[in-house]
Amino acid sequence: MKKKNMRGLTLAILSISLLTVMAGAAMAPALGAVKDHFHECSAMTIQLIVSLPALFIIVTTFAFRQLCRWMKTRTLALAGLALYVVAGAGAYLVDNIALLLVLRALLGISVGMVMPLSTGLLNYYFPPEKQSRLMGLSAAMNQLGGVVATMLAGVLASVQWNYAFLVYLAGLLAMVLVAVWLPNERLMAEGSRVKASTLVRFHPSVTAMFFIMLLFFVYPTNFALTAQAQGVSPLATTLIMVLLDVVAFVVGLYFARLMKRFRRQMKYAAPLFFLAGFAVLSWGVGAPAMIVGSVLIGVANGAGVPYVNTIASIKAGREASTTVMPLISAALYLGQFVSPLVVRPLADALGTVNAPYVVAMGIGVLFLVQVVLTRRHHALPPQ
Repeated sequence: MKKKNMRGLTLAILSISLLTVMAGAAMAPALGAVKDHFHECSAMTIQLIVSLPALFIIVTTFAFRQLCRWMKTRTLALAGLALYVVAGAGAYLVDNIALLLVLRALLGISVGMVMPLSTGLLNYYFPPEKQSRLMGLSAAMNQLGGVVATMLAGVLASVQWNYAFLVYLAGLLAMVLVAVWLPNERLMAEGSRVKASTLVRFHPSVTAMFFIMLLFFVYPTNFALTAQAQGVSPLATTLIMVLLDVVAFVVGLYFARLMKRFRRQMKYAAPLFFLAGFAVLSWGVGAPAMIVGSVLIGVANGAGVPYVNTIASIKAGREASTTVMPLISAALYLGQFVSPLVVRPLADALGTVNAPYVVAMGIGVLFLVQVVLTRRHHALPPQ
């Protein structure tokens, strides 16, 4: 493939990464406005707007191999992106919480169709020596999407609650890039499939991704609500949440350099920074503590996601997109979906405003133990 075409291909793949985070977390700043509109609904129901897509992403991810049998890559990506736009932006038109949640479920299906492509195609088309940089760029674009979408959703929600869902129209740009640059090939290699042995082999990476998202989603599902309880304005809340995505974006951009300099230590970055961030949010009060805590959590997420993807993709080889990446994607979104279901009851039992962050610290300890016990498996193989 020509150099110009490779640049276009990279841009098309990264445009998918730009969109995937918007499935859930981008709506976090709007939860306060949505709660005010649907005031009769419980906090758990409102949090489903952020976490419900993850459940349907998981289901679709496990059907990804079959989807690859039915459709070639460009066709699959365009179908997923079209559903993404319709289901995401379509929520603007509804004023019923049940129908809204149905559209959020459809949005999850759309992301499940394209999420494995956003990392798997980088592994398929590019050699191992380039994958640390590209996985970092993929994570950075994911966070950049979070920056733009979070800011826009917060601003639009301040005008009217349903305006926030218009951010999903960004999928139209990705559709254009995919239509122009992505080859319409069939990814399925002979005999490549998700097996029980695949899960056994890659369980450290799959478990680590689950912990990363379990911890990270404590933040978007609770931050706007806890900030509101502490008297922080909606605008300040949005800006602080955007800051987290900016930090994660920068870490993703420099991920390859960090890997070269701190190769042995990078495996510990995510659990340690999550622990530090949630400790600050647990014990601190007001905007300054929220800023520091958000920055630390941004570092954890910005380093953790590309690290896990890089290790798994290099170990799996060119068949990663149809073997281990669906498992990684499933773990990622399982963590997102389970997070409020695990954290909220425990936080309610503690009964304090910052209780979700205290629970997150406990989960962070378990994550650190998991990394220490599987430290050999977390080592990046020679390139």
